[in-house]
Amino acid sequence: MGMGNMNKMMKQMQKMQAQVARLQEELGERTVEASAGGGVVKVTANGRQELVNIKIDPAAVDPEDVEMLQDLILAAVNEALHQSQEMVTREMAKITGNIRLPGF
Repeated sequence: MGMGNMNKMMKQMQKMQAQVARLQEELGERTVEASAGGGVVKVTANGRQELVNIKIDPAAVDPEDVEMLQDLILAAVNEALHQSQEMVTREMAKITGNIRLPGF
């Protein structure tokens, strides 16, 4: 590999690194929402896989069946995190051309 090709490859890598850094910042502001129980529990997560909001319809709060509410919350959280990860994967693929980078 010639020096010119090496320099070109290094510039491409630096450009990709800058794009990834910018995307990571943007993903912190992008959100996905998932719900469970027909919408009685709604969870919002950002592209950093952080939960940013949980809404629970008061009708879902039954002191006699706390376990059901816990299950609904878990289902909504897991789905929101799954959607968030898929969003990250899609956006990273746009930058990397489907090359899997460690940590993404």
